[in-house]
Amino acid sequence: MLLIAAAWIGVLLLVGGLALDRTIGTLLTSQFDEQLEYVLTSMIGSAEIGPEGEVFFNRPLGDQRFLEPNSGLYWQISGPGHEDWPSRSLWDRTLTLSNRSHDYRPHYYDTQQFEEEPLRIAERTLRLPGSNTEWQFAVAAARGELDAQIADSRAILVWSFAVLGLGLFGMVALQTWLGLVPLRRVRKAIARIRSTGANRVTEPLPTEVQPMVEELNALLAHTDRQAEEARTHAGNLAHALKTPLTVLTNAASAHSPDLDQTVLREVAAMRRHVDHHLARARALGRRAIGLSRTNVMESARGVERAVARLYSDSRFDIAGSATAEVAIERQDLDEVLGNLLENAAKYGGGSVFLTVDAEGEGPTCAIWVEDDGMGIPEAKREGIFGRGARLDTGKPGTGLGLAIVRDVVGIYGGTVELDESEDLGGLLVRLRLPRAAG
Repeated sequence: MLLIAAAWIGVLLLVGGLALDRTIGTLLTSQFDEQLEYVLTSMIGSAEIGPEGEVFFNRPLGDQRFLEPNSGLYWQISGPGHEDWPSRSLWDRTLTLSNRSHDYRPHYYDTQQFEEEPLRIAERTLRLPGSNTEWQFAVAAARGELDAQIADSRAILVWSFAVLGLGLFGMVALQTWLGLVPLRRVRKAIARIRSTGANRVTEPLPTEVQPMVEELNALLAHTDRQAEEARTHAGNLAHALKTPLTVLTNAASAHSPDLDQTVLREVAAMRRHVDHHLARARALGRRAIGLSRTNVMESARGVERAVARLYSDSRFDIAGSATAEVAIERQDLDEVLGNLLENAAKYGGGSVFLTVDAEGEGPTCAIWVEDDGMGIPEAKREGIFGRGARLDTGKPGTGLGLAIVRDVVGIYGGTVELDESEDLGGLLVRLRLPRAAG
């Protein structure tokens, strides 16, 4: 920030200084030329033509320097066919004038024709009354005084702009330091969180950084929730595995005759618990990545192809919106729809309908999965979401399908309901997921 400010201040001051130096130089030169023009006008006003066609002054010029040799102020009148008439101050020298014989306007230029004495010349060509000759009137003055004035003004500009630049840079540095004070306070607050174990930034901070502090507190709260969820899952899993492990230990210690059956039964129970908690952990981890966007129809088509290979006798019909998108990771949506379609094919009568965006527009996208099976009595619908809950124990399975569906959908802020299908007469699973942001 300081380097950029210093560079920008330097560029602006340099451009401004050059422009101001040029303006002051032009103004001083213009004033110098006005003085020369005044003398030139006086010369022309005093000039007359003599009897032999020569030029003379009817009154002397007022500046005494025209009479002092090498005084730095000179005049000269030249004309074709006539000798140059110089001022006494030129002594034995003459001015070399420009060849603008047809330019009757005053014009000014610099010349180095005198060694170590640069001159500024003002000249004008005109015809005097009673003469057909085009006379060149010229006044020359040494540039030393003008150059000294320009050098003095330039020195003042350099020092003034240098002081101004240092002052501006100092002010920017002070402003930067003061402007970053709130960030240093935030850094100290974060350091205190790490050292004291606090989970929020609670001290009052300036309004400039308050939005950042609020986002930081929200991030800390989100991290706390994730950590608490992880601890809860770990505790639940440990508690769920404790009982089967105790049963296995007791059976092995007692040399139970049905040890093999006990091991298979308890291992299956432990596998259900592990699968359930792993599904929740994966969903929580992917949810933390950020905003998700998944096309429902693409996920449904992919899952339908996989399930159809396992249940080739079932007929799957998928209809609805092809553009509906939900805020859920594709893997999680595949797992949810896979469980629902597999359950519908396993426990249904052979027909499975899946409708995408069945309820039209709204904040949530409704996904309906219907089958033509026996359905689930209303009194048992809530209990079927429990881990290991199964109505038909004669068919293979872990009883985790609907439990995983409800947990994963709940993690993303959705809902799942069970109802009776009006078209097929079997079970209707009504799934609602938040739409992806537009």
